[in-house]
Amino acid sequence: MAKLAHAQWSSRMGFVLAAAGSAVGLGNIWRFSYMVGDSGGAAFVLVYLACVALVGLPILVAEWMIGRRGQKNPINTMSDLAASHGKTRAWATIGVSGVLAAFLILSFYSVIGGWSLNYTLSSVIGTFNGQDADSIGALFSGMLGSPTTLLLWHTAFMVLVIGIVARGVTKGLESAARTMMPALVVLMLILVGYGMTSGYFGEALSFMFSPDWSALNGGVVLAAMGQAFFTLSLGMGIMMAYGSYLGEDVNLISTARTVIILDTAIALLAGLAIFPIVFANGLSAGEGPGLIFVTLPLAFGNMTGGTILGLMFFLLLTFAALTSAISLLEPVVETLEERTSMSRLVATFASGIAVWALGVAALLSFNVWSDVLLFGLNIFDLLDTFTSKILLPLTGLGAILFAAWCLERKSVEAELGLSAAGVGVWNILARFVAPAGVIAVFVAGLI
Repeated sequence: MAKLAHAQWSSRMGFVLAAAGSAVGLGNIWRFSYMVGDSGGAAFVLVYLACVALVGLPILVAEWMIGRRGQKNPINTMSDLAASHGKTRAWATIGVSGVLAAFLILSFYSVIGGWSLNYTLSSVIGTFNGQDADSIGALFSGMLGSPTTLLLWHTAFMVLVIGIVARGVTKGLESAARTMMPALVVLMLILVGYGMTSGYFGEALSFMFSPDWSALNGGVVLAAMGQAFFTLSLGMGIMMAYGSYLGEDVNLISTARTVIILDTAIALLAGLAIFPIVFANGLSAGEGPGLIFVTLPLAFGNMTGGTILGLMFFLLLTFAALTSAISLLEPVVETLEERTSMSRLVATFASGIAVWALGVAALLSFNVWSDVLLFGLNIFDLLDTFTSKILLPLTGLGAILFAAWCLERKSVEAELGLSAAGVGVWNILARFVAPAGVIAVFVAGLI
């Protein structure tokens, strides 16, 4: 039982911005747009949107619904709701796996957030100016090879995250989202505007949106389904925690649609901002993380106005990293605050320091602990693989199965406010389609 009345979002808009901020992360800035260009363009977008509607939206709504009903941290919520519906409290393991996933993901996510902070400063002081490809590559390799540099920026990033989350739901999470999300969109639109003047905007449009139906196959469909699942911060305890701060007056399905539209629009805008710059400089669009930290710095360092554009881009990247990172810490803090005698402030510092410590192990895997392997993976890759391929899909699967099969059906229908036909569609999606989609992604990730 919470020691005080459970916190609430101050408004639907605050909640939407916070949820969208959680969904919009580093992956949106490069991974989604690259997947679009490499997997059939508009054909991939259509498949992705279908996967979001059939798999992502039902699970997102289910996690919010569970959180709102429980009004507690994910572990207590799952335990109490299960007991109140005559089910075993073992369902609480779904809450445990979600909170654990958020904790583990933030530990290595913060390391990458630190890279973004580092590159923001590098843009300000003109580090990339006039550098060639080898020099830019050496800068990135040098950063990864320096435990001191990685520790400094990982620590700086976690200090920002802890500082925001410690302020609470409205003053911390919501206030940060109200500031950073509009700033992120403005920066994105400025960069898209620049891309439209580069002479290569049409090439970027073609790369991302020309439908190539021949590129679609089972692997691409599974990739689209996986992206639809992971981009919405599902299976991490985040949306259950956020739902626990949600009032009864918010329509879950319409709000989910809004969050999904914002998330997808920002991901597509990111591609329209990035790829004109890449193509204008004769660079490769298929570099993965290297696109952000090697390819683009090379472009910014050798173009007119590159210092300002680079600063805006890496600020944008930092905002995206921060809005996701604070959402990852929140379910851990909420759980500690409600399951122990810790205050909000103490719970935030305790969980933040623990995340930071695991992040130190992750960053050392790039240098002094590079030979330390578990199951053939270094610490950073092990954390990534374990969370993305095991914890997240299993937690998301558990949440949708619980909402669809354990919660009292009439109360769920009343809460969703759907027509009779809508209820029928919801039952099919939540009971069969979404679980099947998650199982497919889970099995494919293990093969």
